[in-house]
Amino acid sequence: MGSSMKEMQNNIIGSFQSLFGKEELLAKVIECFPYPIQVYDPDGTSVLVNKAMLAEYHTISPDMVVGKYNIFKDPYIVASGQLPVLKRAFQGETVFFPDIKVPLEDIAERYGVEDFDIEAVYQDITVFPILDGEKRVIYVAAFLINRRVYRGKDEIEKAKEYIEIHWLERFDLNETARAACLSKAHFTKLFKKHTGVTPHEYYTNYKISKVKEKLLDANLSIAQAFAACNMDYNGHSARVFKNKTGLSPSAYRKKSE
Repeated sequence: MGSSMKEMQNNIIGSFQSLFGKEELLAKVIECFPYPIQVYDPDGTSVLVNKAMLAEYHTISPDMVVGKYNIFKDPYIVASGQLPVLKRAFQGETVFFPDIKVPLEDIAERYGVEDFDIEAVYQDITVFPILDGEKRVIYVAAFLINRRVYRGKDEIEKAKEYIEIHWLERFDLNETARAACLSKAHFTKLFKKHTGVTPHEYYTNYKISKVKEKLLDANLSIAQAFAACNMDYNGHSARVFKNKTGLSPSAYRKKSE
């Protein structure tokens, strides 16, 4: 964690700690705090979620979380193996979880959210105790800072642009996903959601569109038109062309004349 992040963390923790004994004021400060915050009882049950947290997941209401969600029983946290580290915050220690991917699918299933307007979120999460005058834990707060938010459309546009620039090369899913700054699995799912086709299908369609352009050039043989698009003209490529256009390469050329 960088020094600026540490300084901000310490300032926030210090501000909240200074409000011990002024619960009503503390609640107001947390409610208006610009970063998502959730506060828990020592047993792990949520007692408060602020406006910024609700704005992050705008279809969720406080009644769905407060008094019902227990962080110790969250299947995602349990499966992550981070529960022992998390519990240190409930024992009086500040803990930090960098670059955590938010389990949007789990949240959507838990609260019946049909569709978030975000595709992926990565957050830095700080979990710290609020202590009484005898250094006993009375609450534990978690505040979250978004590092990266993927809303989908922009990332897919980057991938489409990458494919259209590199269409003469062999298709590489890893490089295309990297251009979109997404994992390969998430990228493939997201690309089909936004375009209706897989990344490889999009690449093939774009390549065939270029072959169609070359077939309009009467100075090129059919084999030369394919070669100009870095494709061998053979039975396989002819079948791919017909599958995409409904015509054989020769029939397409004749129809275009």
